[in-house]
Amino acid sequence: MSRIGQFYSRVPIHWKLTIWASLLLCALFATSNLIQFVFVDKWMAGQEQRRMEQDMKELLNLLLSKEVRIGEGDHTDIRHYLERANRRDGMIRILTDGGVPLIVTADNMPPAVVQADLMPDSRMGTHYADGMLISRSPITIFDFQGTVEIARSVEDMEQLIAAFYRIMIICCLVAIMVSVLGGRLVARQLIKPLRSMNETIRKVKQNGLQERMTPVVAKDDISALKMMFNEMMDEVERSFLQQKQFVEDASHELRTPIAVLEGHLALLQRWGKHNPEVLDESLRISMEELSRLKKLVEELLTLSRAEKLEPSVADMRCETPVELLSSVAGKMGIAHPSFTFKLEAEAMEGVSLAISDSHLEGVLRIVLDNAVKYSGHCQEVSVYAELHGEEAVISIVDKGIGIQDKDLPFIWDRFYQADKSRSGSSHGYGLGLSIAKRMMQSVGGAISLANHPDGGTVATLMIPILPEKD
Repeated sequence: MSRIGQFYSRVPIHWKLTIWASLLLCALFATSNLIQFVFVDKWMAGQEQRRMEQDMKELLNLLLSKEVRIGEGDHTDIRHYLERANRRDGMIRILTDGGVPLIVTADNMPPAVVQADLMPDSRMGTHYADGMLISRSPITIFDFQGTVEIARSVEDMEQLIAAFYRIMIICCLVAIMVSVLGGRLVARQLIKPLRSMNETIRKVKQNGLQERMTPVVAKDDISALKMMFNEMMDEVERSFLQQKQFVEDASHELRTPIAVLEGHLALLQRWGKHNPEVLDESLRISMEELSRLKKLVEELLTLSRAEKLEPSVADMRCETPVELLSSVAGKMGIAHPSFTFKLEAEAMEGVSLAISDSHLEGVLRIVLDNAVKYSGHCQEVSVYAELHGEEAVISIVDKGIGIQDKDLPFIWDRFYQADKSRSGSSHGYGLGLSIAKRMMQSVGGAISLANHPDGGTVATLMIPILPEKD
């Protein structure tokens, strides 16, 4: 058995499908033919038996109606009745109560082939014996008591059944061949999507991630598999392109301050170290570039931690969101004294949010910092908090320059900046919104950004509300 199992495990999947489909079809054909054969056999035998019993009843009724006297004188009339009732390859005889044949009529059947037997009770009996169908019934007319016996050859019926059996065997053999072909066809159809997927994967390996399976408009599992594969490849390609873009952008952002540092250090090495003014200026610029490098590395680390963020249930709770909003707005006001920060968060009094204090503060700082950077001449930022069903909605509204429609789909990408000239400037590196989105997703929340109808931008945070503690 182990060898058979090992051999079967090495059989290709399409041959396994062929074998099982063929066996299933063969079993269906064989079962159908067997049922038909048994039904026909039983039906034909039953029909023949019922016909003989009907002939027996008609013969008895005829003899009784004619009130013939059996055992006295000439039996010519009785023999005539029996010959009329007899069939081809059959025999009818009347036996005395001692089992002696009294009147016999036969057609192509020697009477000796059927052993005489009495039917003592009043029942009619019919049975098969030695290729013949025999029916016996007691008869009483006047003072005569005996048995009427009808016998017929069933050779024709047996030959018909044998012919039907041979036809069934031939049909079974044909069915086996058809089953193998049908099983092979079914296996090919089932394995076709897998081969198509294999071919697509091979093309992906050769040509790149842009290859896709040909979609089929059908509501079945195979079509769903193709759609899922294409969606998976879209996601893989998008992730690959984002990773590639991330590496390119990170390299660019790192190269700029490194190039500045290298230039000033080379200047100092050549002759600038002997000039106090040049030395001071180069050191100042170098420290600024190092500070920018440090900030960039910190943001990259924050983004990496946000992508791997799996906070515990105990940490995912902010029990005083109003105080936290007020604290963050106050800190931003101190950092940017020329800005006015309006806060309306009374609706969240006594509400607990499914986010930690540190994460909520981090997201708010990122969004408020963006609002400050792109506010333009109107230095006012408003923060509104509302409750919508099972969620708390925090809206940060500025009246700045807004976002162009062509940039909206990409603002969550790492290092993306609508104004490329701002890259590496005081406006940051384009990582803040990516970090904020990852933080919100990690706690089951959401963040969106849209242009305000009256100008400026609206950032919306949606955070699940936690039930009150017992």
